[in-house]
Amino acid sequence: MTRIIAGIARGRRIAVPATGARPTSDRVREAMFATLDHALGGFTGAQVLDLYAGSGALGLEAASRGAARVVLVERDRAAADVARANARVVGAGEVEVIARSVAAHLAGEPRRYDVVLADPPYTVPAEEVQALLARLAEGWLAPDAVVMVERATRGVGIRWPTGLVALREKRYGGTTLWYGRSAPEGEDP
Repeated sequence: MTRIIAGIARGRRIAVPATGARPTSDRVREAMFATLDHALGGFTGAQVLDLYAGSGALGLEAASRGAARVVLVERDRAAADVARANARVVGAGEVEVIARSVAAHLAGEPRRYDVVLADPPYTVPAEEVQALLARLAEGWLAPDAVVMVERATRGVGIRWPTGLVALREKRYGGTTLWYGRSAPEGEDP
């Protein structure tokens, strides 16, 4: 079990899928959301996309903090069912769980988001993560949107594609968080 850290659902426990999930620790999530809150000026009214959602903990934390709409994308059907149950437990904001691959979801019609949270399994190749970021920059991001990518510290770093600029990078033991922002039109990353 893990818990929601802040907001209207603070302290509520949510389930973690029995297999295949690597939940982000409370300490890392707390630091992540402090950084995101600062970059966004708060989550109130935000449109949030949580890719590789697993239990939905990241997106549901955003919902608890005031996000208006959260979309959780998780390929594993059992994990998606856990995320749906967790959304009912949290009971905050509009939460939609989509049970399909991130690549299939991003191949669809873009919808603009203020925040994108991407926590792919550490086994997902760096090239696939880079392709994901490039696709996000093609119409999925609202002006001044923030993108957060969680990866293994020992892995390859993030190269922000055209349309995204680096904000910061922070390491927490075996986990590194990379933050980027949608670049203003005409700005070269």
